[in-house]
Formats: sequence, C-alpha cells, structure tokens
Amino acid sequence: MQIPSKYNAIEAEKKWYDYWMKNNYFHSEPDDREPYTIVIPPPNVTGVLHMGHMLNNTIQDVLIRRARLQGKNACWVPGTDHASIATEAKVVAKLKEQGIDKNDLTRDQFLAHAWEWTEEYGGVILEQLKKLGCSCDWERTKFTMDDDMSEAVIKVFVDLHEKGLIYRGYRMVNWDPEAKTTLSDEEVIHEERQGNLYYINYKIEGSNDTLTIATTRPETIFGDTAICINPEDKRFAHLRGKKAIVPICNRVIPIIEDDYVDIEFGTGCLKVTPAHDENDKNLGDKHKLEVIDIFHEDATLNSYGLQFEGQDRFVARKNVAKVLEETGVLVKTETHMNKVGTSERTKAVIEPRLSDQWFLKMEELVKPAIEAVLGDDAEIKLFPKKFENTYRHWMENIRDWNISRQLLWGQQIPAYFYGDGKEDFVVAETIEDAVIKAQKVTGKADLKATDLKQDTDALDTWFSSWLWPMSVFDGIRNPENEDIKYYYPTNDLVTGPDILFFWVARMIIAGYEYKDQKPFNNVYLTGLVRDKQRRKMSKSLGNSPDALKLIEDYSADGVRVGLLLSSAAGNDLMFDETLCQQGKGFGNKVWNAFNLTNLWEVSETIPQPESSKIALEWYKSKFSEVLVEIEDHFSKYRLSDALMSIYKLVYDDFCGWLLEIVKPAYQQPIDATTYKQVMSIFEDNLKILHPFMPFLTEEIWQYIAERSPKEALIVAKWPEAKPVNQELISQFEFASEVISGIRTVRKEKNIAFKDAIGFSVINNENSNSDFDSVIVKLGNLETIDYVKEPVEGALTFRVKSNEYFIPMDGAIDVEAEIVKLTEELKYTEGFLKSVQKKLSNERFVAGAPEQVIANERNKEADALAKIETLKSSLASLK
Repeated sequence: MQIPSKYNAIEAEKKWYDYWMKNNYFHSEPDDREPYTIVIPPPNVTGVLHMGHMLNNTIQDVLIRRARLQGKNACWVPGTDHASIATEAKVVAKLKEQGIDKNDLTRDQFLAHAWEWTEEYGGVILEQLKKLGCSCDWERTKFTMDDDMSEAVIKVFVDLHEKGLIYRGYRMVNWDPEAKTTLSDEEVIHEERQGNLYYINYKIEGSNDTLTIATTRPETIFGDTAICINPEDKRFAHLRGKKAIVPICNRVIPIIEDDYVDIEFGTGCLKVTPAHDENDKNLGDKHKLEVIDIFHEDATLNSYGLQFEGQDRFVARKNVAKVLEETGVLVKTETHMNKVGTSERTKAVIEPRLSDQWFLKMEELVKPAIEAVLGDDAEIKLFPKKFENTYRHWMENIRDWNISRQLLWGQQIPAYFYGDGKEDFVVAETIEDAVIKAQKVTGKADLKATDLKQDTDALDTWFSSWLWPMSVFDGIRNPENEDIKYYYPTNDLVTGPDILFFWVARMIIAGYEYKDQKPFNNVYLTGLVRDKQRRKMSKSLGNSPDALKLIEDYSADGVRVGLLLSSAAGNDLMFDETLCQQGKGFGNKVWNAFNLTNLWEVSETIPQPESSKIALEWYKSKFSEVLVEIEDHFSKYRLSDALMSIYKLVYDDFCGWLLEIVKPAYQQPIDATTYKQVMSIFEDNLKILHPFMPFLTEEIWQYIAERSPKEALIVAKWPEAKPVNQELISQFEFASEVISGIRTVRKEKNIAFKDAIGFSVINNENSNSDFDSVIVKLGNLETIDYVKEPVEGALTFRVKSNEYFIPMDGAIDVEAEIVKLTEELKYTEGFLKSVQKKLSNERFVAGAPEQVIANERNKEADALAKIETLKSSLASLK
C-alpha cells in the first residue's frame, strides 16, 4: 500500500466514520457480554454544537470506545430534548416575523408550526456530533416528544396523581412575563442589581397624620391591601386599629400588627401586597386580607393600575414615582442594592404571581435519592466528590416541584375538566379513560368526550427528561422488556454541574420510584468551558469559537486532545486554541513515527542488536507500568491525566527513545525480530490512544496490515498489563540521563554527531551495564571504558555520583575553546562585580523590595557557581 507522507484528517475522518457506520460497530443488542451503557444528556432539539457539548461528548466517546475495546457490549444512546421554553420562544419569534400572533392560533395550529420547526432544525446537533467522532448507537436515537416517550411521561403523571403525590394548588409562583409561563425555583437566577428605595407617605384616615413606608416597587401600591406594624414597636402604638389611605388610588386599607415586621429594618412599617410577594401572601392569608392582582400576564398593569393601565411595570415604576413626587407624597429616594430573580432562559425579571399550578410532592420521593448518593453504602458516586455537598444542600432543602408550564409545546397535562369548579377534573392517560372516570365521578353515564376540556398547560421539560435512562429503553411502558433488564442501570453519566439538581438528582428520584434501582453507577461532572480570561463562553461575548471550524482547522482528534489536555474533572476548562494545535501536532508526531517504520527495509537474516533487545524489554515494562497508571486514572474519572500519561508514553518513550534506539543505520535494514516487536508495540499504543484519537489510530491500524471488518481497531482487544520490571525502568532512566549528558557536551562543544568519540566512566553508582549498548549507539561512542581515576584533559559531566569523561583529543580545537572559556569567565566576573556592588550599597539594600534583593542574591550565587565551573574547565584544558 502506498502510504501518504502527510496525514489527511478531513479525508480520514469521513472514510472511517462511514466505515464504522457501514459495519454497524456502534449498534448494540442485548447478548451474553457485560453491558456498558451511557445515555447522552439530550441537547436542545434546536441546538447547535458548542464548546460545552464538545467537551461533554468527547468524554462520553472516550469512555464508550474504551469499553468497546475491553470487550463490553457498549451502548451509547443519543437523543434530543424538546426544550419547551427555548423552542416555543423560537417558534413564536419565527411566527412574528411572518406577521402571525401565537394567540390567534389554535393549539393544533401552533403545534403544527412547532413540529415544522423541529423537523427543519432539530437533530442538527446530532449530525455535528458525528464530525467529532461520537460513536453513538444512532438506531436508538430518541426525542423527548416521540410518541412512546410522551406516553411514558403521561403514564408517570397519572400514576403519581393516583398515589396522591401530584396535586393542583393556587400558589405564588415564579412568573416569566416574556415566556408567559411559570418557572420552578431552580430555573430562577438571583442577581445583585442596583435599584432605588422609595420612601412614600400614606395618610391616616380621619387625621392629618401620615406613616412612611419604604419600597423598591412603587408601582405595586395599587395592590396594597394593608399596612403592617410590629406590635412591640412603641413608635406606632397610636396607629393600632386605624386605617391608611393608599396614594393615587385613595383606597382605604387596614393597619395590622404582626411580629413578622422587623422593627430595625426600613421605616418599621411594611406595605402588604399579597398578590405580588410570597411573604406578603403568607401574611395576607394569616390576616385574611384581600388579594388584588395588578398585572397582566406580560407584566403590564391592568385596570387596577388606573391611568397607568397597559404600561410595562418598569415604565410604570418611573411614572408612578413621578406622580408621587408631584403630589408631595414621595419623601425621598435612595439607591439600593437588592437581589432580583431572572429567568434562566429568557433573562426576563421574574414576577411573583398567584396562579393555579400543578405540583409534585417531593418530601418522601427524595429520601431514597439522598441515601443513594450520601448514605453509608452510597450506590451512586459523584466525581469529583466535592459536589456531594451541593447535592446535599439541594436535596435536604427541597420544595414541592411546580411541574406545569403555560406553554403549548410539550406533553399536555392529562387532566380533564368536566365542570366549572377548580376541582372538577379527572386525570387519565387517554380521553377514553377520562370519559369513563368522569362518568363514574359525576354519575352521568351519558357524558361524552366533547363534554370534557383538557388542561391547556404543558408539563415542565424536566418532567420528561427525568425519566430518560428508563424511557429510552421503554422501561416505563414495558417495565419487563429485554432492553431495560439488560441495559439498566446504566454505567456512567457525563454532564455539567449546572444541571446536577435539574436533571441528575431528579433522574435518581425517578429511578428509585419506578425501578427501585439507581439509574447509573457514576456521575462524572465536567467543568464549564471558559476562555483564557476565565470568562464563560457565550455568543453575546463573542468568545466562543465555532466548533466545526475548529475540527476543520485542527482535525477532530486534535480538538478532542486539545479539550482534554485542559480539562480536569469538575474544574472549569480554560480553553486555549493552541492546545488543539498541540493535539494536531501530536497526531502528526504519531503519523511520522509510523511513516518512519514504514521506510525501513526488513531483513530476516541479520541478528538482533543487543541495544534493540534491551530497549524493547524496557519499553514493554514501561508500557505495562503506564497501562496500570491509565487504569487508575480511568477508575477515578481523571481522563485528562490518563491522556497525559499516554501522550508522554507515545511522544517521549516510544517516539523519542525506542524508535531512536532501534532505528537502523542510514540505508541499512532492520532485523525482522526487532521490527515485528516494534510493530506489535505500535499496535498496543494505537489501542490505548484510540478512545482519544479514533480517526488517526484507525487510519494507521488499517495501513499496518490488511484487516477484515472483524479486525478493525474499533473492536480490537484492549491490552493487558504484564509484570513490570521496575529495575529495568530505573536503569533506563539512569542511562537516558547519561545519553542526555553526552548530547549536551556535543552540542556545547560543537562536536559533530557523525564523529564517534571516546568515553570513560568512574562507576561509583555501580550502574548496570545492560544499557551500555544503548548509550554507545545513541551517544555515537567508540566504546565505554570503566576507569578508577579521572581522565586528564577530558570534558566531564556527572550523573548522580558517576563521573563521565569525553577525551578532547581531536574532538575539539583546544586553543579556540580556551579563548572562548576565557572570554566567558571575564564577562561573568564583570557581571558578578556589578551585582556585588549593588548589594554593598546600603541605600539600595534598605530601600529595595525584598523580592528584588532576593533576585540579586540569586544572581550572585549563580555567577559564583559559573565562575568555579569555568575555572575548572580551563584548568583541565591547560
């Protein structure tokens, strides 16, 4: 086969991915092998590949390819998430461009547009993952809105409702006025923002007295239904039982007493707005206050806002403050820092809002999931372990989960109303079942499907993805099917710590509720990908590189290596494009090493040199030592460390040492024994490198020999660690230092490498002579003489207590060397004088920073040591 001198990544990546797909290596069916299963964290259906996906999926592919090489039945299930809020927002925006208002469409009409959008843009990211080399079982691809997946979600909702765990409640929720839906507490990001604190006077009914309240939201005064004071606050004792008048709208409200009010905070008087603050709602319930909702669903003021009706809340805030000031009611305004809740998805400021929502009781459901991760016999391990504290905090402070969303895109809540009352509903998997249930509840046998009205809300996206490890194997609808029994629980989950609660914890909860089993054994939490300035990568900052362009520029293997070289488990990754260049360079190094072996002529007749024999023994031991190291790194999910161990082994030990030792002389053949062993070693190197660099390794593997599809590298056998000869490894390390010493002398003294030189040693270390043949070859020595006394007129260096001598006769121009060393000595003595002059200057020493003084003293010590060496070298030359 004609092997190209340069590796063509673009060509190889397409060729081998197509080959792998054609031969169905990625597909898995249950058999008698040990299963190894990963389910992909499903990206948004309309998403595109970004750096976070690149890192996360590279790690998963490394794990799945290694498992395949270990002979396991590797199954990596891909798929996408319907992402209710994000996708619906995109569809609404597209409709708006076409002049269509979502509110003018029926549910079915809107869903037709949403499916059209999904079919057009959905799954792009999965195609992009193929470019990265991801070996997913594409035949098993799932989408959270697939019919079977939706059926599973509805089945679980009905089951939990029948168990009394799902209920409908009128509660204060987090309202996103942009997406016009409720959000769970975990989807709200709290940010410190600077605003104003407005001090407003309220008149006391029937007198000229006033009281002052401080608020950050003057626009909400239209929803005030009481003023609250602390019963222990003597300042306001005269107000007990009286009423206050709300400015602008002039509504009369009671003054109530409650120790909830902090006497020390603000003015000591609190305005109570039950419809727009959770604490105020609790206070209102306790004192049976009226609830006045002043906002439309888009956070514009409704008719309760009087002349401000239709104004956005932030516009109204300024305008209300202006009117309060004009009427002399606004006492003062101060700047004020406070925490503001914003929507994770739309970034809109959250509005607390009372509404009917569906909730899942979490108190009992969460207990097995806490025990599974934090118990004495924890079944699920988090890597890194530090995330256990985060997990504990969330799980031990869990609240009921608000699972309803005011959206159309998603699984529609299977509650069917048969009357006008809030409780006039039944919950069922199908409309047919709902009719039967409603007939039974109402006693009306003639009730029909058209008499029922299904709840218009959709379920929270996470309520479908929390079933993912089970539902992808149809484990909810068919709990005893072959796939779920074989593949579940899965092995490893790779995801980001930002969804540890949203997704990971909830999958654990669902796993114990529906399978009475953990959903996975280990959770590997990657860090966030940041730029060199430690900023999170984002489109808005423009600091996120185009993932596909990186692959095009540096090859898929180069990018994979680049990402992992900078990624320690759980720590944020400082992405630097030069690491991808390093990855590409490493690939070229391996390719060039293969090209070198391919150029050798092989002879069956010449004997194996001693240097090759010992070097091969050393490398096999070194390989086994590193293999054990790699296994340890993998067991602790230190993939970057595993890669670095392989990188050093292949780059330094294999390319840098072994190939140099066994390489035949110019235009000479290599013996067959050595060649076969070198190629066998090369193949083992490719096996351990394959999970990280699948394309390059398969390309070289297929060039080494003609292979049938059963012999492809992707399904080869992972090497087994053999006994390690530590003594041999130590001897080689010592020999390599000797070789480096020889090379340094040659370089410094301009001794041509083609010229063989004499070499003597005082062997104080009793170093083994097994590697002498290697030292002779790589140092180009005439021989090695073991001597008792120093060799006169020779260049010397030391390795530990051994002293080595290189005779100068004929090797260097002694006169020229004396001139060179004399000049260097003169310069160094002058430099030392200037440093010492500085250090003897009392003003300098007294005034300069400590670090500067320390640097100068280091310079003095270095110069003294160098002068001693130069004088010693000159003495040996004269």
